[in-house]
Amino acid sequence: MRLRSTALDGVVVVERRPIVDERGWFERLFCARELESLTGGKPIVQINRSLTYRRGTVRGLHYQRPPHAEVKLVTCLRGEIFDVAVDLRAGSPTFLQWHGERLSAGDGQMLVVPEGCAHGFQALSDDAELFYLNTAEYAPASEAGLHPEDPRLAIAWPLAITVLSPRDRVHPSISASFEGLQLGMNRTGNTIADDEP
Repeated sequence: MRLRSTALDGVVVVERRPIVDERGWFERLFCARELESLTGGKPIVQINRSLTYRRGTVRGLHYQRPPHAEVKLVTCLRGEIFDVAVDLRAGSPTFLQWHGERLSAGDGQMLVVPEGCAHGFQALSDDAELFYLNTAEYAPASEAGLHPEDPRLAIAWPLAITVLSPRDRVHPSISASFEGLQLGMNRTGNTIADDEP
């Protein structure tokens, strides 16, 4: 595996290197030791898979508040997507900036979205299938989201947005007073955050 940094701290593209011979190929999707610096040593506790039927659909922008903040590792198994991470970390030099990465089946790439960042993607093909590794379980009481067309973020989605879920359609835009998520440690050693967009 090779790690390629982006302009956002902790948002990294993992480039897998498959072993290829006359039979086909073999690749490692995850290695705890090699990716420990990106997961903070936290174990992968949930593995998710999604299928998005229609090109142009956007899912997101989603994140979980502590104590259920998560590192998310995303790879595309079928089709192609534009995968986006948005920095919501207070004090970050890239606060409210976003990074987008095209991921497609067979490209051997995975986007790592760290704690304190929102995540979303747009399907660039019909039947786009994703595989997620998460360092926290889904916790409905801790989930939050931002509107994918928030003018303050100005994400340059490659296609016109054709489908948004009812939930994603009503996610708020970031308020002018939002100063970011205050990530730190509480007395029990869990990550905490104070602010809401």
